[in-house]
Amino acid sequence: MIEKNYQPADIERRMSQLWEDSGAFKAGRPERQDAAPFTIVIPPPNVTGSLHMGHALNNTLQDILCRFERMRGRDVLWQPGTDHAGIATQMVVERQLMERQEPGRRDMGRGKFLERVWQWKAESGGTIVNQLKRLGASCDWSRERFTMDEGLSRAVVKVFVELHRDGLIYKDKRLVNWDPKLLTAISDLEVQQVEVKGHLWYLRYPIEGRSFSPEDPKSFIVVATTRPETMLGDTAVAVHPDDERYTALVGQHVILPLVGRRIPIVADDYSDPEKGSGAVKVTPAHDFNDFEIGKRHGLPQISVLDQEGCLSLVDNEDYLRGLPEGSAEFAAEFDKIERFAARKKIVTRLEEFGFLERIEPNTHMVPHGDRSGVVIEPYLTDQWYVDAHTLAQPAIAAVRSGDTTFVPKNWEKTYFEWMENIQPWCISRQLWWGHQIPAWYGPDGKVFVAETEEEAVGNALGYYVEQEVITPEQGHEMATDPAKREGFITRDEDVLDTWFSSALWPFSTLGWPDETPEVARYYPTDTLVTGFDIIFFWVARMMMMGLHFMKQAPFSTVYIHRLVRDEKGAKMSKSKGNVIDPLGVIDEYGADALRFALTREAAQGHDIRLSPHLVETNRNFATKFWNACRFAEMNECVKPDGFDPKGAKDTLKETLNRWIAHETSRATREVTEAIEGYRFNDAAGAIYRFVWNVFCDWYLELAKPVLMGEEGAAKAETRAMIAWTRDEILKLLHPFMPFISEELWAVTAQRDSLLVLAQWPRKAAMTEMELAAMAAPGPAGEIIPPIIAALDADDFSDPAAEAEIGWVVDLVTTMRSVKAEMNIPPSTLTPLVIVTTSDETRDRAQRWNDTIKRLARLSEISFADAPPEGAMQLLVRGEVVALPLKGVIDFGAERTRLEKELGKADADIKRVDAKLSNEKFVANAPEELVEEEKEKREAALERKAKILEAIERLKQAS
Repeated sequence: MIEKNYQPADIERRMSQLWEDSGAFKAGRPERQDAAPFTIVIPPPNVTGSLHMGHALNNTLQDILCRFERMRGRDVLWQPGTDHAGIATQMVVERQLMERQEPGRRDMGRGKFLERVWQWKAESGGTIVNQLKRLGASCDWSRERFTMDEGLSRAVVKVFVELHRDGLIYKDKRLVNWDPKLLTAISDLEVQQVEVKGHLWYLRYPIEGRSFSPEDPKSFIVVATTRPETMLGDTAVAVHPDDERYTALVGQHVILPLVGRRIPIVADDYSDPEKGSGAVKVTPAHDFNDFEIGKRHGLPQISVLDQEGCLSLVDNEDYLRGLPEGSAEFAAEFDKIERFAARKKIVTRLEEFGFLERIEPNTHMVPHGDRSGVVIEPYLTDQWYVDAHTLAQPAIAAVRSGDTTFVPKNWEKTYFEWMENIQPWCISRQLWWGHQIPAWYGPDGKVFVAETEEEAVGNALGYYVEQEVITPEQGHEMATDPAKREGFITRDEDVLDTWFSSALWPFSTLGWPDETPEVARYYPTDTLVTGFDIIFFWVARMMMMGLHFMKQAPFSTVYIHRLVRDEKGAKMSKSKGNVIDPLGVIDEYGADALRFALTREAAQGHDIRLSPHLVETNRNFATKFWNACRFAEMNECVKPDGFDPKGAKDTLKETLNRWIAHETSRATREVTEAIEGYRFNDAAGAIYRFVWNVFCDWYLELAKPVLMGEEGAAKAETRAMIAWTRDEILKLLHPFMPFISEELWAVTAQRDSLLVLAQWPRKAAMTEMELAAMAAPGPAGEIIPPIIAALDADDFSDPAAEAEIGWVVDLVTTMRSVKAEMNIPPSTLTPLVIVTTSDETRDRAQRWNDTIKRLARLSEISFADAPPEGAMQLLVRGEVVALPLKGVIDFGAERTRLEKELGKADADIKRVDAKLSNEKFVANAPEELVEEEKEKREAALERKAKILEAIERLKQAS
């Protein structure tokens, strides 16, 4: 029996336990061994993570696909797992050590520290997984993986060694994003651009051979910089080749202020003649753009900062090389000064010597570490790199050929732009937590890359014996006695970027490099659901690794969703205080309400605006359906054994029941095709409209007279059809709202079977496209599942029933709408005149006379060949109906009111148009504010159209 009140918390707890106990989500079920597999890999959340709205959206959409395909009979594997999250996890444990006043990481040593991290992972690392279960994620939790599992670690080592052997992994000195607090390179995704109110310093660089004077512009070149402290590492000044002001100076030199270094003036397109003085300082070791200029012109790379962001000058051979006498004194004075303190001191010194022309306020973006919060340095250092350009070529070809497609398709352009301009991928991190790089160094720095230390030792001994560095006898002794080779080779202390192991996720989680049955069955996967911000960091790299090692793209479809924003369209952030906690929302409204709210808003290519009110609205939807099921239960609506409305035109006698079969069939098609097309919002919208409007508001309402009438065939049939329709709704609703649907499935008929494993409703009929596709088998010769479903479809289509009941629905809806427009109180009964010569329409009106009058609040229904005078004429399905309003409303006053409303709508449109036509507003206003104004305009235009229509009706009536 259905409880009186819908209580999501109780239901969700019980249904979660039911699914877990039954193993409902497990892949490879015996009864599905011959079914086509359907595989999704979860974007592994950080093991340190906690559920946020991005997770909630991403995993809800994945779950919809998995539950949908599971109900369609596929062997579904939704592979779960978590990422070890190098920096984040190491920071969590280090912070814990500090709070407990225990020895720090370096005092503890690498081995002991890693033990503590594994201990933390065992105790706290499962938080995000349990939160995903609360959301209803139907992953095969028995297969949960972790990016540092033994098997995945073996895959990482094998990939590194093979790519190194093929020349696709190498060591190089390049600029990286360096975090001076965490003392490690970080990825672009871990860099946050922060708007800072700073300054622009204009500096005078003396031209060689001319007597410098601050009053003589011909004696110097002015360069503008936001970072005067890095000028100590300048190796050139660049001007645009077409800038006539500097043409004669190209090839000459300037003398670097304070330092005395002689540096060239070079011509380079990077310099913008319209910005500043048109001349820029070039510091290849401290700026990514300057690094590229330096490569083009063969400039030296002089790094003047150390790992902690302090000036490093005294022992810096690159800095000191070629400097005039007296430079050592300057170097000693500024050495080891923190970068921002050094900035102030250098600016003061520049001003003292006349090298500072002026200072201007300058608001600009400055990179910060998202974990440490400190300003990130472009830092020149030796790191390990992947030849991403070579690996990218097959990945580009796979998308161009259609082997992998993006939804929405416009993201392919972004993918191509990134991949075609890809830079070497820095994969080393100066951390302890992570996959330690499988590289060892000999006494002379020679690198030996191997899968195990034993293999590396063997390779090193063989090499040094061959080079006659050690004798064969020494080599033999060291090979057989570990004590004698102690310290002979040392392992690289760095670990790999977490994206390296994540790039292997679609096949490493299945047991690769072993040839497991899971790899053979579930790779390649079907659909990847992810956010647009990691197309490059994760999607592209999975494509590269999958194609290189598996010779197949890792997924056929990449569905890209957008951001979840607040109700005003602003990006959620802690600093703004507008973050909506999904767990708090689930506690208040239930997981089903949150899932449905997110899905209804998840239009392709659009951000989602979420508010607690929106979630509450969808909780109300669940409550309405819950109450509708209770109504059905109280009216003894059950499906008799063997009841099947297949061939509804023949088996069902009541027009109303044939109509609901027709509408259920249409809803099934709409929901099914929308999910197949990744139009999640359309799918949710279709089931919402069907449940709320068609089933609850119309079918049950129109069925009430039958249910309250005498027992008989009509009542029995209606009871059975209500129960049948309810069950079809539960199936359609399940991927979106799994908890409430599973609960109602169990309680309404005391079934032993689970809804999660029930058969998805079959589509009503094949489209022309599907019929054509029957002649076009899939890649392996099989017909794709949607076609199979269509071939075996039930056809509930009944145009005659739809014409009759649809006419009743449209007539009542039109009456209600017009009365609301004209401010007629609901309690006021009005007559209705049907202007028709059709016997069919007269018969319909007479059959449904009492129902129409009750629902539309009519005093009487009559027929006429022409509309009476003073009646408002309305069109319902091509026929005129007239609503006599003379004496009911004041036509003049009503017209005045509507014209006043029209004026307000016009004013709103004009006000918005003024804003949107202002180029400055559009360029500078936040994107969400511009979108909000556009939405206001659309709403005003829609309101205006309705008012004009109402005014036109009044004209006709008067």
